[in-house]
Amino acid sequence: MDVIPAWFQNLYETTGLNFTVFYDAYDWNRYVNGLKTTLVLAVVTILVSLVIGAVGALLQSAPSRVVRGAVNAFVVVFRNTPPLVQIFFFYFGVGAVLPAGQDQFGLRQPIIDNLQWAIIALSLFAGAFNVEIFRSGIEAVPKTTVEAAEALGYTRIRAYLFVILPLALRVCLPALNNNLVNLLKTTTLAYAIAVPETLYAVKQIWSESQNVLEMMLVLFVTYGVLVGLLVWIMHRWEKALRIPGYGR
Repeated sequence: MDVIPAWFQNLYETTGLNFTVFYDAYDWNRYVNGLKTTLVLAVVTILVSLVIGAVGALLQSAPSRVVRGAVNAFVVVFRNTPPLVQIFFFYFGVGAVLPAGQDQFGLRQPIIDNLQWAIIALSLFAGAFNVEIFRSGIEAVPKTTVEAAEALGYTRIRAYLFVILPLALRVCLPALNNNLVNLLKTTTLAYAIAVPETLYAVKQIWSESQNVLEMMLVLFVTYGVLVGLLVWIMHRWEKALRIPGYGR
């Protein structure tokens, strides 16, 4: 028997603290699979929300009033409604009216599963905040810099991609860091539509083993580590992109 599982088994026998996840292979596999789902959910939603934020900030300055109005409406709707309501709207509302196939047992098989709906809803939710964050960064870029890019023959799109956005990103990284950390923590809401992420897996474990306190401690430590890792990555990114003297 391995040392760590044996130690936790002995801890349970002597103190009653039942960390089954560390000595029971079945519970450990459920926990690891839940953690993997959380990581997939977090990484995909972070990347998609960043793209939504960057594109939305660009479209906010589009010549067309219709496009600007559509982006502003998107931001207002998704910033001012709870993320759990948005998840329910997509999963139970939109999902119910979309065409669906059948599985091998003849049961209804949605074309978009619960994990994909969670990704869509959370990406749009965080993306709406990222639009405003990127917009604030763009407004901080000196107009003379934009004029210089135009004088060098850059088109509007090229100037945005190669001049404005890289500078704006450096300005808005602290606010972006906070929003992405909140997004990571918000992924637990996917539990509401039975996405098998970490909270869902831990809830199954404590329901069967009656070790709520122990598994809640494991859950707190897990998200503490995940958030700490994301903050460390963002700080490293911020340090790598820092331009000496810029914005000071």
